[in-house]
Amino acid sequence: MEQRSYQNRKVRRNRRRKANANRFQIRMQKKLVVLFLIILLAFIGLSVKLIYINKVDGERYKKQILSQQEYDSKTLPYKRGEIVDANGTKLAYSEKVYNLIIDAKAINNSKKENALTETLQALDQYFDLDINAISNYISQNANSQYYVAAKQLEYETVAPFQEAKQENSAIVGVWFEEEYKRKYPYNTLASSVIGFTGSDNNGTYGLEEYYNTTLNGTNGREYGYLTEDSTLERTTIAAQDGCTLVTSLDTNIQNIVEKYMKQFNEEHKGEYRPDDDGCSNMGVIVMNPQTGEILAMSDYPNFDLNNPKDLTPFYSEEEIAQMDDEAMYDALNRLWRNYCISDTYEPGSVAKAMTIAAGLDSGKLTGNETYVCNGVLEVSGHPIKCHKHIGHGVVTVSQALEQSCNVALMHIGEQMGKETLMKYLYNFNIGLKTNIDLSGEARTNTLVYNVDDMVASDLAISTFGQGYNVTMIQMAAAFSAVINGGKYYQPHVVTEIKSADGTTVEKVEPRMLKQVISSTTSDTMKTYLANVCTFGTGKTAVPAGYLIGGKTGTAEKQPRGDGNYVVSFMGFAPVDDPQVVVYVVIDEPNVESQPHSTYAQEVAKNIFTEILPYLNVFRTEELSEEDIEQLQKLHILPSTDAEESTDGENNGDGENTDGQTDGESAEGGDPEVTYQVDPQTGNVIDPNSGQQLDPNTFEPVDPKSSDLDGLTGVENKPQDETGDDTTEISAGAGF
Repeated sequence: MEQRSYQNRKVRRNRRRKANANRFQIRMQKKLVVLFLIILLAFIGLSVKLIYINKVDGERYKKQILSQQEYDSKTLPYKRGEIVDANGTKLAYSEKVYNLIIDAKAINNSKKENALTETLQALDQYFDLDINAISNYISQNANSQYYVAAKQLEYETVAPFQEAKQENSAIVGVWFEEEYKRKYPYNTLASSVIGFTGSDNNGTYGLEEYYNTTLNGTNGREYGYLTEDSTLERTTIAAQDGCTLVTSLDTNIQNIVEKYMKQFNEEHKGEYRPDDDGCSNMGVIVMNPQTGEILAMSDYPNFDLNNPKDLTPFYSEEEIAQMDDEAMYDALNRLWRNYCISDTYEPGSVAKAMTIAAGLDSGKLTGNETYVCNGVLEVSGHPIKCHKHIGHGVVTVSQALEQSCNVALMHIGEQMGKETLMKYLYNFNIGLKTNIDLSGEARTNTLVYNVDDMVASDLAISTFGQGYNVTMIQMAAAFSAVINGGKYYQPHVVTEIKSADGTTVEKVEPRMLKQVISSTTSDTMKTYLANVCTFGTGKTAVPAGYLIGGKTGTAEKQPRGDGNYVVSFMGFAPVDDPQVVVYVVIDEPNVESQPHSTYAQEVAKNIFTEILPYLNVFRTEELSEEDIEQLQKLHILPSTDAEESTDGENNGDGENTDGQTDGESAEGGDPEVTYQVDPQTGNVIDPNSGQQLDPNTFEPVDPKSSDLDGLTGVENKPQDETGDDTTEISAGAGF
């Protein structure tokens, strides 16, 4: 019984436990159901709310979210192409720089409490900025996201700040915008040839302007956009950099040219006109006559390409302060223009080479003619003087060029006639643009005689380069045709255009435009021009150890009788196979008596002395001890390599063999001429005019004496000229 009673109790306990467990499970299930219902109701409520918000304010919230993402457009700047010389030396290149941008909104909305303070302190530490001005801007323009605080910062300046920004998260709202800045490593070298760029990255003057579209590239773009499902996508279109210009310029030759131009101006600065440089203008062109390539080109003074608007080297602070905008830009334009291509002048006796070449090539001259020079020739009532007022006596065609005899040239012009002379001048491109690849080449079509309008005196003075105007590049190209076999090449500076990756885009080959004279005539002219430098007026230009050819020039400027001249020399070497032409023009040398081409010859001689060995043109003439000493000073000859030599044909002292210093007066084939001397002054008396002449140069003692009285030339010729000059002449008309 007891055992059964125990089992019954045990069963009842188990039943109670199961009942309690079931009740617990039921309670928990009820709670879970209630919790689920609550969550379900909350989810339903939230969904309803989201649907309501999206329907009512969805666009506003969408814009607010998207505004926090960077999907706006960003410009990727291109890199402007480089300009290099023939040896690959960089003359102009672009360097990446950075503009410092302030994002005031990012600073003001930063979660960092000290963001403004930390940012301003960092800016003050690493940059030279007006921190108070920046602080005021941030506070007054709270929503501004673009404020340029500094421009064109170098990488070396920006890098330390960037490192500090990475280390300090409180520095916010500052970023750097990339762009490129044009750099000219040689500052003033070849300034008028290279040109410069403005703030808009467009070229001004020179190669920079002429090849502006070639040098410039195309900006790239980085931008974001939203797809139909509002997904942000980013796309980058890379910038296309500009092309590189490979030029025929040689930095070494350019440096030599500019060195001697500066030397001349410093030597004669203030000599006669106290406040002036050594001359009013000066230009030098060095070119290859066989290709038309420009090896060097310069005028004086040069300007700093990295700071082209700086006038302080040329004007005092007081003078600059007194300039208004118009005067300022006039001064700058005068400084920037390239005298070698933009200014015109009467070429003078250098043009005699073209006159005689035209006569020989046309058959009007045989080369065996002789002429009598008495120092003056009257043409249509105008007494036109030779530079040697006592006359040269009897001269041959070669001697006419050697001694630069105006009278003989006028007789040659009479034989040729105006039609033949003007035909050849036009063939030599006188009056036409050369179309050199530099901006700013002057037009001279209205500064050259129209053959139908020419009168006797026009023809007379045209034969020796007076009365019409040219540019230096016109004369250099024309003279090259005289001595290179008669081929006229278009002068050019750029020889190759390369893409940014170095691939050749265009190879600029020498362009022969026409055959002006025959090769036979050219060979004869080379001999004549070599005689000029051996026996005639060009002795001063001869460099030690070399035989060169060339022609001197002295052109009287307008108005006649003021004593102002353009003096020049055009030379070439070697004589048998010309590889280089040097043309020096000096406008109004700052000396008391200007009409002496020796000023230009001395500059040319110095240039030849240095560039001929550099161009591997070997010496053919003996060197004197003085020559050797001079070359050793220039480090052209080593001091231990002093050669034993007797005096050669070239005295190298800048004087002619008879002691004359006038480059247009010399012995060597000059016939004997008798003359009277004033016993009181020792001066020679001009047999034609009675003027006092210098006994050495045979030129007027009065520096303002004119050889071209009343002859103004085409530029100032009246439209309806009366008198004897209105009579037209034919090829056979005598005067």
